Amino acid sequence: MNKVSNKITGALGEEIASKYLQNLGYKILERNFHYSRYSEIDIIAKEKDSIVFVEVKTRKTKFFGHPLEAITQKKLENIYKAAMFYLQTTNETYKNYRIDVISILGADNYEMEHIKNISTF
Repeated sequence: MNKVSNKITGALGEEIASKYLQNLGYKILERNFHYSRYSEIDIIAKEKDSIVFVEVKTRKTKFFGHPLEAITQKKLENIYKAAMFYLQTTNETYKNYRIDVISILGADNYEMEHIKNISTF
């Protein structure tokens, strides 16, 4: 799979995840928030009095493994650093914050899994 195809698949997954979260009552605050060359948060959302940093992993097939297998400790550390930076630069205050992961597997008839609070701050 080439980089362009991966970007399209990733963007589609992020769109699906954003709509899913909005349907649950989340307010999308940011998408593709860049902290550094190595760290990006796919979706930053507000759920009641919590801010949620969401990593979205999308795969068309399991050929290269399940999407959740791509969430490494290093990836979580980078998301955490970006989340801390975001919290320091925003004027809002939140009671709680967490990191969630949404995995999307498949193309047209996809399976989605939402894991809340994958990493405790």
